[in-house]
Amino acid sequence: MQSKINLILSALIGGVFALGGFLVIQPHTQAYKQNMVLQPVSLNGASAVAAGVPFDFTVASEKAKKSVVYIETKSDPMANQRRQDNSRRQSPRSMDDLFDIEKLFRGFQFDLGPREGKGSGVILTADGLIVTNNHVINNADEINIKTYDDRKFVATKIGVDPSTDLAILKIDATNLTPVEIGNSDALRVGEWVLAVGNPFNLDFTVTAGIVSAKGRNKLNLIQDAKPIEEFIQTDAAVNPGNSGGALVDVNGKLVGINTAIYSPDGSFAGYSFAIPVNLMQKVVMEIKTNGSVERVGSLGIEIHEIDETLAKEQNLPSKKGLLIKSVQEGSIADYGGLIPDDIILQVDGKDINTFDQLVNVRDESRVGQVLQVKIMRDGEIKTLPVKLRKKV
Repeated sequence: MQSKINLILSALIGGVFALGGFLVIQPHTQAYKQNMVLQPVSLNGASAVAAGVPFDFTVASEKAKKSVVYIETKSDPMANQRRQDNSRRQSPRSMDDLFDIEKLFRGFQFDLGPREGKGSGVILTADGLIVTNNHVINNADEINIKTYDDRKFVATKIGVDPSTDLAILKIDATNLTPVEIGNSDALRVGEWVLAVGNPFNLDFTVTAGIVSAKGRNKLNLIQDAKPIEEFIQTDAAVNPGNSGGALVDVNGKLVGINTAIYSPDGSFAGYSFAIPVNLMQKVVMEIKTNGSVERVGSLGIEIHEIDETLAKEQNLPSKKGLLIKSVQEGSIADYGGLIPDDIILQVDGKDINTFDQLVNVRDESRVGQVLQVKIMRDGEIKTLPVKLRKKV
C-alpha cells in the first residue's frame, strides 16, 4: 500500500513540474512564432539559395513585365490569296498539275473573313524596337502593340528571319522600358527562369520553372526549309499567346524568346522552348545593319566525332574534339588553313566535341566574322583564324 501511495505522489509532483515548465516556456514560444510571422524573408537569386529560403520572384517579375508587349495582328485572307496566286502565275506549271487535285486547291481560302492573331514581344530600345517570333506576325497586314502601361501603337516590320523564327518590329514611341540583356551561354541547367507573356489573352502573365536542358535541336519546331534550332528547354508554363515573350532569369535579365511547346492537345504539357538571347542578339544586329540575315556557308569539312574506338584506331591522346577527315578545296576551312587529321578542340573558347556544337557555333556567327579555331596537329596545339564567308 505504501509503495502505491509513493507512486501516486511521484506522478502528481511530476505533473506539477511539467505544467509549470509549459507555463514558463509557452509565452516564449508564442513570441517566437509571432516574430516569424512579422519578419518575412524577401531575398532573390543567389542570396536566397545561400539563406536556404524560397525565391521571391516579385522584383524580377515587375522588372520584366514592363519590357513585354501584347501583340495583336490582323490579316486579310483575300490579300494573302492574291499573293499566292501571283506566286503561282510566276512559277512554271506542267500539264500534270492540272490533274493534281491537291495542287489545284492548295492555298484556297474558304473562310474569307478577317483573321486575328495574338502573341507577345520584348522591348529592346526605349524608342520602340521590339523582337518577337516570325510566326506571330507572319502574313499580318496590321500589327497592333499594347505596352504594359496601356499605350497602344501600330507597328511596322523592320525584318524577319524565318530560319530562327525571329522578327523585328518598330513602333513610334518614347520612354519605353527596354529589357536588360542577359547571357544565355552562362545559363545552367537547373536555374530558375520566368516566362512572361500573354497566354490565352491573359495580359502580362508570369510563370516560373527551371532550365531543363540547353541546345535542343532537330525538333522540327521551326517551319522553314533550313531551320536553326538551339533551344533552351524549360518547364515554365507557356501557352498560345506566349510566343515572342520573354524568358528571364531571377534578376529579370532576358535569356531567351519563348517560341514553342511540345503538346498533344495544344496546351502546355511540361515542355517549352526558347530561342537563346545570344543568338537573338546576332540576328537583330544583322537585320538592323543589312535588313536581312546573311547565312554563313558550309565550312567544307568532313568530320568524325571521337569515341573510344576511334581514339584507339587513330592513336589519339583523348576523346575530346572532332577529327577532320577531309577538307573541300576552296572552302571556309581550306582558306582558314585546316587540313585532314587536324583535331578541332575549341572555337572562340567553346569546347567542341560534337558535330551539333560545331554547327551551332557556325549558325550563331555572322558573315565576315573571324573565329579563333583551336586545333591539335601532330601533337601540337595551334590556333587558326578562320574567316566566315556567306552561303552561295
